Amino acid sequence: MQLIGMLDSPYVRRVAVSLKVLGLAFDLDQVSVFRHFDHFASLNPVVKAPTLITDDGVVLMDSNLILQHVQHLAPRSLMPADRAAHEIALRQVGLALAACEKSVSVVYERNLRPAEKQHQPWLDRVHGQLLSAWGALEQEASEDWFTGEPLMQPQITTAVAWRFTQHVVPELAPAGDFPRLAVLSLRAEALAPFRETDYE
Repeated sequence: MQLIGMLDSPYVRRVAVSLKVLGLAFDLDQVSVFRHFDHFASLNPVVKAPTLITDDGVVLMDSNLILQHVQHLAPRSLMPADRAAHEIALRQVGLALAACEKSVSVVYERNLRPAEKQHQPWLDRVHGQLLSAWGALEQEASEDWFTGEPLMQPQITTAVAWRFTQHVVPELAPAGDFPRLAVLSLRAEALAPFRETDYE
C-alpha cells in the first residue's frame, strides 16, 4: 500500500497512525496538495489527501473510506463490536473530525483568502463550533486513554485532531482550558505510532 499526503494533515496522519497501530505495512509518499499539485494529480487526478493506492492499484481517497477499507486487511478492528460502545465511538470520532474540519476552515480563511475579504462572523461561528467539539470531548474522553489499552479509532482521531488544532490555531482552543485533552495528547505523542508519524 502507498499512502500519499503530508503528515501535517490530520486526515493523512490518522490513517498513518491507524496503519501503524494495526501493524499493516505501507509506504508513505509525502506529497503536498499545494506545493506538489501536478505530481499529486499524476497519482490521483482529484488531488485529495489522503490518497491510498492499494496493492491492487486501486486509488482510494477520504480518510474514513480508507480506514473502512483497511478494516478488511487488519488483524483486529479499531472500532468496538458492541452496538452501544460502537455508537459512542462513532460520536467521539465525529466530534474529533468536526474539530479538525473547523480548524482547517480557520486556516484556509486566514491563509488563502485576502485579509480584506475575510468574514469575521463566519470565523466566529466556526470558532464556536470548534470549541463545542473540543468541549464535548474534554468531558467524554476517558482519562485512562493511552495508558496501555489497545488503541481504538476514537483515541487515535482525538489525539491527532487535538495535536493539529494546537499546531495551527492554538489560541482558539488553549490547552489550559482542556486539561484532560492536553494530558491525553502528551501520552499519545509519546507512543511509537505517533512518534513515527510526527511532523514539524
